[in-house]
Amino acid sequence: MSQAQDIDMNRDMKHDIATGAAAAVDEQSTMKKVMRRLIPFILLCYVVSYLDRINVGFAALTMNKDLGLTPSQFGLGAGLFFIGYFFFEIPSNLALHRFGARMWISRIMISWGVISMLTAFVVGPKSFALARFFLGMAEAGFTPGIYLYFTKWFPGQWRGKATAFFLVGIPVANIIGSPISGALMELHGLWGYKGWQILLLLEALPAVLLGIACLFLLPDRPAKASWLSPAEQQWLESELGREQNTLAARHGNKLRDAFTNWRVFALAGANFCGIIGSLSIGLWLPQIIKEFGLPSHQVGLVAAVPYVVGAVSMILWSRLANRPANADKRLFFVAGAIVMAAAAIAASAFLHDPLQKMIAITVAVASILSFQATFWAIPSGFLTGRAAAGGLALIVSIGNLGGFVGPSMIGFIREATKGFTYPLLFVAGALLLGAVITLALGDPAKSRQ
Repeated sequence: MSQAQDIDMNRDMKHDIATGAAAAVDEQSTMKKVMRRLIPFILLCYVVSYLDRINVGFAALTMNKDLGLTPSQFGLGAGLFFIGYFFFEIPSNLALHRFGARMWISRIMISWGVISMLTAFVVGPKSFALARFFLGMAEAGFTPGIYLYFTKWFPGQWRGKATAFFLVGIPVANIIGSPISGALMELHGLWGYKGWQILLLLEALPAVLLGIACLFLLPDRPAKASWLSPAEQQWLESELGREQNTLAARHGNKLRDAFTNWRVFALAGANFCGIIGSLSIGLWLPQIIKEFGLPSHQVGLVAAVPYVVGAVSMILWSRLANRPANADKRLFFVAGAIVMAAAAIAASAFLHDPLQKMIAITVAVASILSFQATFWAIPSGFLTGRAAAGGLALIVSIGNLGGFVGPSMIGFIREATKGFTYPLLFVAGALLLGAVITLALGDPAKSRQ
């Protein structure tokens, strides 16, 4: 036997052994291990990112007066976060695809933490608006980067579960952050700073620390995870490769495949409408509750209630939507949730009793979170490779413009009408439009384009 034949035989034997070992891997135990290792840390990062995004709503309780911000100036400045996010979203996600999640997500978190701290030193409408724009620029790519990261770790149905747990970070950020933010606002005068400055400084510090931790806790892919056995690594890489090859054959895996697929833009439109609802409530809810005549620390406690209910509802709604028997009905779960949110927001616009208004807002928040928990399984079901990197970033970046339009429009409408009735009706209309767009999608996974 020649040396070349001997080498080929050894390689074939190693391949057969590895394949046999991979076949013996237990899918449930392997994927649960991956979930335990990755999801809690990623969830914590998302909680901090979302908290740094919306804590300006609590800061506004006294910051607006200190800086001389009108409702329209606050809404515009708060919304400029999403303009910065929009312009840098796709380049950031393509960089993550090229350089890996470990390094790039670390870069994102450290830079946004530093800029969030610097926001505590703004002196007026212009510097506030500029700080929010730079904060969005720094954070750009984080959310779609996580969705892209999931495609490199979680096949099929597991990715839907991972996404649902990840999005629990939205209500968790509000459940934890609202009472803490309200309490920090009461520390006015500590270290010579105003309450809103202390709030922004202390809530930004965890982002920097977690950004450093990313370098040690986020392996780029299964093959680099020391806590997986070689057989588990190969099985997971094989499963993901097979899935991505299937998606690439059906929908393409190049950047242009995402940018020429009309469903990507439709999903971006639906996400835009959903974020109008999500961020409008998140940023303005403290001021809505403040009109009940409550002090800042009680505002924080009351603001957490809708998100407690929302955390439970989004998990239950996602589990229901992810059942194999409901695989062909996912769009109806997504659209149904956003319709319920629109109805509840519209009802809240005409309710003046604090308890009744909060019940309606709670239903709206729970429904919007249920929409978000089921929505992101749709694009990841037909995008892969660079198409996933660019497509997911496009959906998030266009969608995040809703975070500019929603808060800004609420500020302008509120200033013109002297109340929250018409602003809330505007949000309800946007959510209904999102439901219509969602239903128009059909099932992307069953179509080539």
